[in-house]
Amino acid sequence: MTDSIKIGTRGSKLALWQAYYIQDLLKAKNIASKIITIETKGDKILDVSIAKIGSKGVFTEEIEEQLLTGTIDIAVHSAKDMQSELPKNFELIAFTEREKVNDVLVSEKETIDLNDSNLVIGTSSTRRIAMLKHYFPKVRTVPVRGNLQTRIKKMQAGECDALLLAYAGMYRMGYSELIKHQFPIETFTPAVGQGSIAIECCTSLDSHKKNIIREAINDSDTEKRLLCERAFLRTLEGGCSNPVFGLARLKDQEISFTGGIVSLDGNEMVRKKLIGPHSDSEKIGTQLAYDVLQAGGAKILTTIKEELKE
Repeated sequence: MTDSIKIGTRGSKLALWQAYYIQDLLKAKNIASKIITIETKGDKILDVSIAKIGSKGVFTEEIEEQLLTGTIDIAVHSAKDMQSELPKNFELIAFTEREKVNDVLVSEKETIDLNDSNLVIGTSSTRRIAMLKHYFPKVRTVPVRGNLQTRIKKMQAGECDALLLAYAGMYRMGYSELIKHQFPIETFTPAVGQGSIAIECCTSLDSHKKNIIREAINDSDTEKRLLCERAFLRTLEGGCSNPVFGLARLKDQEISFTGGIVSLDGNEMVRKKLIGPHSDSEKIGTQLAYDVLQAGGAKILTTIKEELKE
């Protein structure tokens, strides 16, 4: 009999939804669990962009401290918030089945014209800002941070006309009726890991616990896709604050991966695609990163790092 699994999570409604979802998956396998909420740096500092705070561990550092002390056994994260390389002694052991990955435009206005120079969109994601500048240069953006409910309140208060968010969060929180536009993944390719929930633990966690957690939660197809995407991100040394995008898709025994980078001003974009056997998912992600770097991505990345320091 396994002891009750202690699940660590941030305290926002969406983070708790994810934790309860994990709890339900464990319960379906007759595994008891309890949820422990933890406040992170990213939750406390809301007046500074993630890029300025520094992307390393902004939503994970405090939670990882609790993993180390054994206060919690596993941590539940949005996979897109995870840095490309985890600190020593930590690992990701499971990824949930992926939700629809698209970015969406959310508004209470009846219609949204992306070619309207008066349109103001709220987002603090460097990738989303850069992509808007690339595809819809007339649009203005303003930084809007906080949990989903806070962002929607800010929009309702007039800080912006619309919000640019992930479909998964809107759907999970029951706000689908506010979605006014869904961006196609062929152009507006999402962040690495978008739409999936990742389970983190200490490498020292009891192997039996790890195995039963993984068996209850992990979706093997999603895992193959995310291992590819995360290998790409890791090779580019891109944190969740960099305008890097990547999406792997599975068909039969093949994995098709599209990834790239866009400059902060939106003027330059490098996008590449690679197809290969899904058994080579990490190799494909790594190779595509080298392809992107050689095609001009290295220069863009250097410029981005300099601009984010300012």
